[in-house]
Amino acid sequence: METWNNGMPEGLTTAGAQKLLEKYGRNELTPQKKESFFKKVLHVMAEPMFLLLMIASVIYFILGEPRDGAVMLLFVTCMITIDVAQEWKTDRTLRALKDLSAPRVTVIRDGIRQEIASAELVPGDIMALCEGIKIPADGSIVSCSDFCVDESTLTGEPVRVWKHARSSDPHPSPEPESSEGYWKHDFCYAGTLAVQGNAYVLVEKTGASTEYGKAGSHVLEAEKVMTPLQKQTKSLVTVCAVIAALLFLLVSTFTYINLAGYPFQERLIKSILSGVTLAMAMIPEEFPVVLTVFLSMGAWRLAKKHSLVRHLPSVETLGAVSVLCVDKTGTITKNHMEVKTLWPEAAKESGLVFLMGLACETDAYDPMEKAMLEYCEKSGVTKEDLFRGTLIKEYAFTNESRRMGHVWELDGERLVASKGSPEAILKLCSLSEDERKAVEEKVAELSGEGLRVIAMASAALPPDENVPDSLAGCGLLFSGLAGLYDPPREGIREDIALCRRAGIRIVMITGDSGLTAAAIAAQTGIDWESGSITGEMLDSMTEEELRQTVKSVSIFARVIPEHKMRIVRALKDSGEIVAMTGDGVNDAPALKYADIGIAMGKRGSEVSREAADLILMDDNFHTIVETVRDGRRIYDNIRKAVGYIFTIHIPIALASLSASMLGIAPSALMFLPVHIVLMELMIDPTCSVILERQPAESCVMCRPPRKRSEKLLRLSSLTKSIVQGLVLFGTSFGSYYLKLCQGESAPQARSMGLSIVILGNLFLVLVNASECDSAWCSAKKLARDRVMRLAAVMTLLLLGVSLYSPIHSFLKLAPLSLLQSFTALCIAAVSVLWYEPVKAVRNRKCRET
Repeated sequence: METWNNGMPEGLTTAGAQKLLEKYGRNELTPQKKESFFKKVLHVMAEPMFLLLMIASVIYFILGEPRDGAVMLLFVTCMITIDVAQEWKTDRTLRALKDLSAPRVTVIRDGIRQEIASAELVPGDIMALCEGIKIPADGSIVSCSDFCVDESTLTGEPVRVWKHARSSDPHPSPEPESSEGYWKHDFCYAGTLAVQGNAYVLVEKTGASTEYGKAGSHVLEAEKVMTPLQKQTKSLVTVCAVIAALLFLLVSTFTYINLAGYPFQERLIKSILSGVTLAMAMIPEEFPVVLTVFLSMGAWRLAKKHSLVRHLPSVETLGAVSVLCVDKTGTITKNHMEVKTLWPEAAKESGLVFLMGLACETDAYDPMEKAMLEYCEKSGVTKEDLFRGTLIKEYAFTNESRRMGHVWELDGERLVASKGSPEAILKLCSLSEDERKAVEEKVAELSGEGLRVIAMASAALPPDENVPDSLAGCGLLFSGLAGLYDPPREGIREDIALCRRAGIRIVMITGDSGLTAAAIAAQTGIDWESGSITGEMLDSMTEEELRQTVKSVSIFARVIPEHKMRIVRALKDSGEIVAMTGDGVNDAPALKYADIGIAMGKRGSEVSREAADLILMDDNFHTIVETVRDGRRIYDNIRKAVGYIFTIHIPIALASLSASMLGIAPSALMFLPVHIVLMELMIDPTCSVILERQPAESCVMCRPPRKRSEKLLRLSSLTKSIVQGLVLFGTSFGSYYLKLCQGESAPQARSMGLSIVILGNLFLVLVNASECDSAWCSAKKLARDRVMRLAAVMTLLLLGVSLYSPIHSFLKLAPLSLLQSFTALCIAAVSVLWYEPVKAVRNRKCRET
């Protein structure tokens, strides 16, 4: 149980917490289930490609060729092993990402505050809760300050509940039934939301034992919905499978006709084998693998750059962002405030510093209040001096009122100290027209310098009268202004310029004044000349007027979180793909509604992080820019991989189709099933490793974002892939067929055709690595990556072993002479590098226009 030291809880010891964790289990509603290894293998074996391969090996055994059947089964086993290993790596990556994004909570253990995963909470822990935390366990409130909780997830009532600490009296008088009911006011419940203040809570129940656990333990996981990219991929695979089935029938029929002199059984089996070979060549089973691997590995790489992806499909949306809505404080600026000036100057000696400190929370967590208290310390006013009195009443800050206040009893007198936005405070103060005008001019002057301006007011209350229910009833007198400066982040101007060059508009949404926002915008390169819109102006606009306004205005000032939803909706209705940053409790709806919700990892609330698609672990704007760049890279690489799959499958499929139409004997085909497997051993790593690791193109941030309606496989990309595939088919099959016509053996001819396709694969990667850079530039970039170097070596090694080791006879291949090998290399280069001049001409035309 907890102990106390100078009024602070010490909580459990680490060893004690571990024993309790073993006793009560993890703080989870349902235990995590792991898919068995056996099921994973069966899932991989159920892929159409592997089913066809196993059918082909069975056919070889039926034909009385057990050696070929055994080789096929060996290759199938190798491919299944590679795929299972790839799935295991992907699952491990996703689990690691899930662990990184798991909810965390601050507890007191061993007498110090430390952050742990919410799942590790145990009864007896002391939780330190603050605004924005989704409460992870049931427990009694030990102490609290201004603590308010939204319990609508349990009660269904949208009313916020103010909490109080449990009574220290061993025999407290019970509160009326109507004020407590079933849900206690000195108790917190798992699944509810802390919306204001802070508290220490003693954990009593965890996991399924909580009230939330009792109500929700039977709820199943939501059904997974396919993303647009997954739907497109599935459609491509379905179309290719249908085409493969039709071509299977066509090739089997042609082969059956060509083998008129063979016995019926052998004739039928060889015809089926030819059809199976073509079907294997046509089914692009790599598509789903590409999508899963690219998105999961992309998310993992982003996590290394301090961007934690919570929803994997959002990776595909990152590269399409056209508008980035950001908060000023902490995103554009450093979120390290400093009080620069107090006005009027004479008020410093008359107690303005002391009044400013009294208006702050005693346990300040807001950066602005921390800066104010630091200024008080520097001015010789310590916390002990400030908070020596008794706090009688608090007037809590709300987004609607934009002000707060404290009533203190000091030396027998009652003093009201309040602060807030100048507009909110001046409404409550009695000032002459000249005095009001002077204050407003000073506010405009300080705001124009980029300072955040806070107004302060005070009042003396008679000690024998009741404290007013609101600040409006206190009879406030204006005391002065504080100007706080939060400087822009280093390099922010360059990052914003890069965004604008990439066609991404930056929209600043802030609670500060329009003048302060415009000054910071001018310093950082955000468009400020089109003016700013305030929250008050937003309230008077219709949805259509707002849709027109957001097309040109990039600064929204004095807004409350509820306005953010309207701004995001208006931008989306205008056809923009919107990313939005947020950190507060009330930002969650807008983060959910945006195409990409970006939560702050350091200063953001847990609720905002839960609602977001992406969490910035360093709260840095530069990280957002790098994330967008990487999002574009990932999508580009997915597109390259899809185009590559089409390209490389065309020569394999057409070779099988053409051979049957030309009447080539099944035993002399350019590709037998075993060679399709050999090609797959090359194609799979190229898709899932080489193309996934491709670096971003040099022009990736020099082009506008892609449109929302743009398809994964555009007509231009499909045309390019088809032409590249046809040329590679023409050179490889032409060389093979020419060798046959010249009287060369089938293994010799086959080796020439196969070598051209495998070597052409290397050139395809270099040529298609970038639409901006030449193949030579791409080669220099890729050569720096040891995995890329290893992949190239392994491809050449695969070809060398297949042709020049004893295994060539099993593969029905023959060694090539040095001249033949050089000829194959030259033909492969020409069959792919022809695209380089085309690319150069097109890029030159783009630059000219």
